[in-house]
Amino acid sequence: MMRLYGYSRCSTCQKAKSWLQAQGEPFEFVDMVKEPPTKEQLMKWIQESTLPTRRFFNTSGKKYRALGLKEQLDRYTLEEACQILSTDGMLIKRPILVDDRDHFLTIGFNENDYGGIFAS
Repeated sequence: MMRLYGYSRCSTCQKAKSWLQAQGEPFEFVDMVKEPPTKEQLMKWIQESTLPTRRFFNTSGKKYRALGLKEQLDRYTLEEACQILSTDGMLIKRPILVDDRDHFLTIGFNENDYGGIFAS
């Protein structure tokens, strides 16, 4: 079963949940604020995604700004960045959709992207 990592009070996560439910796609919702992904999971997902590490940070979040991560992020190794992300789910861009084998599918919510994932 797929897992949707998100935050229950996030409107984008709610849209992703509603879309999956409307399509009849079974999934498990994981509140990443209560249960943040591990450093190892994040490293795996970032490597599978081929996206820059920066895309996994919630750059519009208060915590991101409070920690001054914008200025520091380019100096971090992948492992260091994932260690920081794994400490607080509010630092992670959401939602993250992974398949039943914990392989990265997409980050954020875009109806066209989700449609493409489930079209196959």
